[in-house]
Amino acid sequence: MTENWIRGVVEAIHSTPTQCVLYLAGGTSQAVGMLLSVPGASNTVLEAVLPYSQTSMIQLLGKIPTQYCSRSTAEEMALLAYNRALKLSRPGSPVLGVGFTGSLATSRPKLGDHRFCLSTRSSDRLWVSTVTLSKGLRTREQEDLISSHLLLKAIAYTCRVPATFPSGLTESDVSNEYEEEFSEDQELEQLINGQICFKIYPYLTEMHHSDAERKIILPGSFNPLHEGHLKLLDVATSICGNGYPCFELSAINPDKPPLSVSQIKDRVKQFEKVGKTVIISNRPYFYKKAELFPGSAFVIGADTAARIINPKYYDGDYNKMLKILTGCKETGCTFLVAGRNVDGSFKVLDDFEIPEELRDMFIPIPADKFRMDISSTEIRTKQRM
Repeated sequence: MTENWIRGVVEAIHSTPTQCVLYLAGGTSQAVGMLLSVPGASNTVLEAVLPYSQTSMIQLLGKIPTQYCSRSTAEEMALLAYNRALKLSRPGSPVLGVGFTGSLATSRPKLGDHRFCLSTRSSDRLWVSTVTLSKGLRTREQEDLISSHLLLKAIAYTCRVPATFPSGLTESDVSNEYEEEFSEDQELEQLINGQICFKIYPYLTEMHHSDAERKIILPGSFNPLHEGHLKLLDVATSICGNGYPCFELSAINPDKPPLSVSQIKDRVKQFEKVGKTVIISNRPYFYKKAELFPGSAFVIGADTAARIINPKYYDGDYNKMLKILTGCKETGCTFLVAGRNVDGSFKVLDDFEIPEELRDMFIPIPADKFRMDISSTEIRTKQRM
């Protein structure tokens, strides 16, 4: 049974908006029980994975680690957990990735140290603790409890929950901590470099089902953001009903150099001014966006829809196009398609032949609900005149 003082800390953690993914190997088993046994766990824990075998760890990391129980492995696990939490979390919620790898007392004598490494990763902070325990001093259960208390303490710290835990360490144990904080510029550099998958700026001022997990996403370059973008997302949201409306800007373009940090921040300011949420990602292709935002509704124009179903953009291979878009469909994503001028004439979804297998993935936005013949390119051209 969870002790009363621990229960109080876990209840406080569950009452915060922070959501986390935990990747834990070789310890902290009691912490998982403490988190899940207290009501409200689904507010906090998005996923807990125990990559216990070497094969499982290799699959998680995508490589064979130099050492399974090491600071670098714990950091990598925390970063993977953070990116996973970004994908699974409610839009706008702060997220935390936790990585733990331990080599604790077992049923047979160990030649090496009894030790563990714990790391947490949030949007602006990396924290790591490495602990070497005195051999023969404790049972496996006692060593696991020390690691479990430290894990709960780390989560409580990130959630800004005041908590005092008995460390359980003696003078013969060795403990070291490392902390690094990231500025906004550093976060964006990490995004551009592919270390983190996206960064969200939750500027939304209206109430839109704050508990909704489905995102209604209007992707674009937004150079500049204009009234047509804002109206289109409003109309799409009214069609979808329950969902969280947001814009999405990819810092990576397959045909151009990536946006610079200063360019990203300049474009983000546009959304702050109008109180709209924007996600900065590094996924320029829709099949990659679908992997990143499963279950989302993407709001696009008829010109974009025409490109999405054109085999020309899949090396001229119709079957390749069908396979990739079927993969998008399997993520639960849909496309809401608004009319646009294409090659000099106004086109709507019905003007295109959608493969039978994909038709239910494309939903038309009626022209009487939205039509605005304006583009960012035209606005930029007028601004230069």
